[in-house]
Amino acid sequence: MIGNLKPLEILLIVAVIFLLFGAKKLPDMARSLGKSARILKSEAKAMKKEGEAEDAATASSVADQAPQQPAAPRTIQASPGDVTSARPVSEPNHTTKS
Repeated sequence: MIGNLKPLEILLIVAVIFLLFGAKKLPDMARSLGKSARILKSEAKAMKKEGEAEDAATASSVADQAPQQPAAPRTIQASPGDVTSARPVSEPNHTTKS
């Protein structure tokens, strides 16, 4: 559908966006969209690494049958343009009662 758009139609869409949001808000919107994309990408990488680490830990703990110590709390690093520093991530406690 998007590949079928002609240059005049794309120009018309861009003009409508400028009229709706204004030239002052568009850079802020693009900046926040980019920041969100960077955070999403870094969290996806962290989840992938965490999953690989859990798989390796599960394999080694099955062989060892030793209790695991709690891991250090994770932190989210601030993006390059962010004014806040790294902050801890609260993770839910996954204990089950028997």
